[in-house]
Amino acid sequence: MAERRITPGRLRRRLTIAFILVAGLSAAALATGSYLVVREDRLTGSVDRALDQSRFNLVLAGEVVDEGGIRGVVEALQRRGEFTTVATSGESAFSSSLSLGAGDVPRDLGSLVTRGELGYERVTLRDVPYLVAGGRVAESELDVYFFFDERELHDELDQLRTILLVGVGAVALLAGIVGWILARRTLAPVARASEAARSLAEGLLETRIPVERADEFGAWAASFNEMADALQGKIVALSQAQSRERRFTADVAHELRTPLTALVAEASLLAEHIDSLPADARRPAELLVADVGRLRGLVDDLMEISRLDAGAEPLRREPVDLGATVASVVRAHDADGRVRVDEEPVTIESDRRRLERILGNLVGNALAHGNGEAAVRVSNEEGSAVVEVTDRGPGIPAEHLPHVFERFYKADPSRAGPGSGLGLAIARENARLLGGDVEVASEPGHGARFTLRLPVTESLHAGHDSVECPDDDGERPPEGGSR
Repeated sequence: MAERRITPGRLRRRLTIAFILVAGLSAAALATGSYLVVREDRLTGSVDRALDQSRFNLVLAGEVVDEGGIRGVVEALQRRGEFTTVATSGESAFSSSLSLGAGDVPRDLGSLVTRGELGYERVTLRDVPYLVAGGRVAESELDVYFFFDERELHDELDQLRTILLVGVGAVALLAGIVGWILARRTLAPVARASEAARSLAEGLLETRIPVERADEFGAWAASFNEMADALQGKIVALSQAQSRERRFTADVAHELRTPLTALVAEASLLAEHIDSLPADARRPAELLVADVGRLRGLVDDLMEISRLDAGAEPLRREPVDLGATVASVVRAHDADGRVRVDEEPVTIESDRRRLERILGNLVGNALAHGNGEAAVRVSNEEGSAVVEVTDRGPGIPAEHLPHVFERFYKADPSRAGPGSGLGLAIARENARLLGGDVEVASEPGHGARFTLRLPVTESLHAGHDSVECPDDDGERPPEGGSR
């Protein structure tokens, strides 16, 4: 399953955006409501003033219509305010402005005035907004219309709308800044906890989070520290137990080494004279010699694994013909020719003894668990020397594959086999010391394939001497591992 990539700061951005949206929407709603209220008030006030002025003007027109006629009415009214007057009487019409006339009077308003009612209507004439109010002069056929220029009112409303929009933008910007700061301060404990968790995962067990706040984040930090304390305690306890186990293994191997040496010598002497024993004692003697050999192999494995743990295994680098080494190891383990070898010339710089140990374990493991048949292939793949050891055994179940290189692990614990369960673990440890690794692949019913990969030109790991130090009792032939 692919690891999901987590982008830092995503929650901070979401919180900031939430601040902007809440503040921006609230400011926009408030600004819209304010604008609509002010606009309605200003427009209504303009209508009220226009109608009041129109009523007064109609009364005045009734006083002068008899003396000055339609022209006198228009001239008298024009001197009283900032509006344009248009008067009509039958077919006659007169206007106080050259740009406006009877033809500009809205038809609906004209019908309303003809019926003797006072009315108004808003129109836009030549890109100029007007509030047109009109009425009939009492006891006459004279209709008078007043055109009030509303450009100033509309300019003020446009200016108000612009100010409110700028205000909404400013509120959103301020909300973004405040939201970013608050989100950063609020999520700072989360960032510290994430960094602390990452440090713990990298092995820095002393990592703790300072408890600086008496709130939920402070409780979280305290809980995290308690968890880290418990985890550190568990890991320290496991490390100490592992160290004790390794010391115990090394101590047991060393303690067994001296009596085992004498026992091996005695078993060898017994093997030399086994034909001279009585027939009923010959079989137990053979079993005893075999068991002593297996015991020696187990003790040697324990000694080697303890030296690997202690880092006391020296290395000696030299040019090694990998193909020839594989053929030699196969001959040592396969006297009956059951192993098929497919090799190509590959030369590497490596520790010959360790390489033979690894190959011996892999070949011996394949013969022990592969129904007596195996194949070994040597190749050079992309700058790596590769040795594949394949058997024709029952294979390894998938749930056991991650554990086959663990110490004392056997894929089938119910099967009593001669292996110690250390061979494959030793093979991998040695391979890694040589700068490579051992991998396994298997399908149940189709055998198993162990692959050794080593660098063709690779210096030995730092920290290991380049001088060979033989074992206390000399080298022994590599033995097969156990599944």
